[in-house]
Amino acid sequence: MYIVIEGQDGTGKSTQAELLKKHFEEQGKEVVMLEEPDGDLPQAHDLHDMILTRGYNLEPLTNVLLFTAARVELWKKIAEPVLKKGGVVISARNYWSTLAYQGYGEGVSRSKIIRISKEVLPEKYIHPDYGFILTVPDKVRLERQKSRGKATETFEKKPSEFQQKVNAAYPKIAKEFNLTIIDASDTIDKIFDLILSKLRIV
Repeated sequence: MYIVIEGQDGTGKSTQAELLKKHFEEQGKEVVMLEEPDGDLPQAHDLHDMILTRGYNLEPLTNVLLFTAARVELWKKIAEPVLKKGGVVISARNYWSTLAYQGYGEGVSRSKIIRISKEVLPEKYIHPDYGFILTVPDKVRLERQKSRGKATETFEKKPSEFQQKVNAAYPKIAKEFNLTIIDASDTIDKIFDLILSKLRIV
């Protein structure tokens, strides 16, 4: 099973992915959690740093290509071997993030992003078994980002106009790819219970 949890920065993707990982591990399943584009793989981590932390001000299409390269490495090296053994892969983000940030946010052709992704990534990656988009009001999301105590990354630094474009992108992506939108402004436990109910595995 391949499950993706998507959403803007600060919506709680990683928290819910961690809870899902624990849930499946308690069932005795082999589980791996990815946090794209990093995913605890050195080469993917280096690509992540190039895009998000080094201040290179890369071209939007370059961001698309680097994100996609990181995904190929994560999928081939980490995700695919687990799925072949019947395990579970849970990912905080996939190429839908690139559609939101580089497509709607930075203006790269969305059809081009989809075409590039489909050319180098397998069908299973492109169409996960389950896909969720977490949403919260901007005020809550920004407060969460500040409370994390992490260094601000490239796209978190972009102006409110960019953030609004990304926010507006996710409902469109949900409709296009038939993804489940979840209001993530409730408690962590209630959000998790809702995700489990949608997975039909309570």
